[in-house]
Amino acid sequence: MSASRTPDSVNIIIDGTPVTLTPGHSLAAALALLPPGCSRTSVSGERRAPFCGMGICHECRVLVDGHRRLACQTLCTDGMVVDTGTQPQEGKA
Repeated sequence: MSASRTPDSVNIIIDGTPVTLTPGHSLAAALALLPPGCSRTSVSGERRAPFCGMGICHECRVLVDGHRRLACQTLCTDGMVVDTGTQPQEGKA
């Protein structure tokens, strides 16, 4: 008889908020879990979210550990730090 075990977790930070997921989530799926559910704000101030889900539209681009990535094409890894640019930055009006 084998003991059931809880799946390992993946801990990431999205805009300063810790998020715990089970392995295998894309970053786009993780973003959808947190309000406002978007991945970035456009230059005109509109909220953007993943649209195509296959890396063509670039609506889901975010900074991951300081590098620009497409959320729909990025699997969450433990310790990942994500900046969507949707949160007010200190020192900016």
